[in-house]
Amino acid sequence: MTTTQPQTTGIDTIRQWILAKHEDRTDIAPDEDLIEKRLVDSLSFVEFVFLIEETSGQEIDMDNLDLGEVRTLAAIEKRFLSA
Repeated sequence: MTTTQPQTTGIDTIRQWILAKHEDRTDIAPDEDLIEKRLVDSLSFVEFVFLIEETSGQEIDMDNLDLGEVRTLAAIEKRFLSA
């Protein structure tokens, strides 16, 4: 008998990337401000945006990026991962 792993969604991939950088955390609320709480800082921001691009399959124009679109997991999911 084989067991199947639950499917990882795009937002789960992003959540796990953030949690891997903050081992003191076990979860992130969908509406938690990632920038204000320093879960994504200026040093990791470009890598974070690249991860969103990879996960969503959408190119993100950094010159026109509205920070509100990447400030929370809920905003990322709504803007980049909704069908």
